[in-house]
Amino acid sequence: MSRYLLGSLLTLTPTLTLSAADWPQFLGPTRDGVSPEAVAPWKGELKPLWKQPVGEAHSSPVVAGGVVYAFYEPAGRNADALAAFDARTGERRWEKSYDREEFKPLFGNGPRSTPVVSGDSVYTLGGTGVLACWGAKTGDIAWKVDTLKEYGAKNLFFGVSTSPVVLGGDKVVVMVGGKGAGLVAVDAKTGKTAWMATDEPASYSSPVIAGNQIVTLTGANLLGLSPAGEKLWAVPLEGKVGPKQLIESSATPLVVGDLVVGSTVTGGAVGLRVTEKDGKYEAKQEWFEKALTCYFSTPVVVGDHLYMINGTLGLKPTITLRCVGLKTGKVAWERKNVGKYHAAIVRCGPAGKETLLMLDDAGSLTLFEPNPKEYVELARAKVCGETWAHPAVADGHVYLRDNKDLVCVPLK
Repeated sequence: MSRYLLGSLLTLTPTLTLSAADWPQFLGPTRDGVSPEAVAPWKGELKPLWKQPVGEAHSSPVVAGGVVYAFYEPAGRNADALAAFDARTGERRWEKSYDREEFKPLFGNGPRSTPVVSGDSVYTLGGTGVLACWGAKTGDIAWKVDTLKEYGAKNLFFGVSTSPVVLGGDKVVVMVGGKGAGLVAVDAKTGKTAWMATDEPASYSSPVIAGNQIVTLTGANLLGLSPAGEKLWAVPLEGKVGPKQLIESSATPLVVGDLVVGSTVTGGAVGLRVTEKDGKYEAKQEWFEKALTCYFSTPVVVGDHLYMINGTLGLKPTITLRCVGLKTGKVAWERKNVGKYHAAIVRCGPAGKETLLMLDDAGSLTLFEPNPKEYVELARAKVCGETWAHPAVADGHVYLRDNKDLVCVPLK
């Protein structure tokens, strides 16, 4: 008997001890840009509750247990640093770091990958491939693994950017891109290899855990793996840019019911329906649209529609906000020039009462309706400087970072 593999979005496999006010990993509790917190329209400007200077990074802040964690390169050092701040006051509780090899890619030297908090630990992946486990309360480092050296992989042009994800509470999964080690799981307590899987090249995208699968966009394919690393299905989807054909796939796959949606900056977007019959898996293309090119912004879904940021590269890069049919890939409406390279969208609120919060790369925060008929803006405010980091929404506040500061902005 054939059955749909991915059932109810695939809810994230429970691996984190969370409160309703936590945003403990990249793209939030379920790694799909969704917050249960309602955000109502505001009037006038939004004033920061606090700011704290931090080092260079495109890594996003995460929030767990009343603490905000920021991952960055400390000034004047070839190092990765993790710092913990009181979510209410901004007080810096601790900052710890480790030295690493020098790496100076385009568009900034700091880490791109976002930490994940699980239990009493914080896991980070630096731009040179160092995976580390830190004590959430103290910042003490329990273990480090240089994944590029350990698994025989080369760094990407802009540096390692994939964000780690915790699997089943006892493993940390990262994309590496090594021979036989396209994806790797390590023991969460020791950092020792649990399994290695595939020869897939790495991308800048991050894996998600959905139901009984790990779904990821590699440098070559949309891919599904079992929790033990067994390859279940793969569909080609590349995003190569420029004369050197650099892999620049960065958007995280979105899993909704029995659909997997993936997109790259040059390859367009695809909707796949994944099914299983007698232990064999099939990913069938439901739609494909070349124009729906996501760079490093991941779409969010409300009802039967996706809200996504599509990019156009070149001498005058620009991005377009689009409302797209989830089941068809057809554009319902679009709003051009909402930023240059990037804007991050968060779906806020309970079902039926959602609003959409968008942080663009110029530092403006916009609230708009999830309206499939037209773009309806509800509020807008300048909240920070230029940024490529995704915001974290937690306990009535939005936490974000720009080129200089970590910023807390009340939304209530």
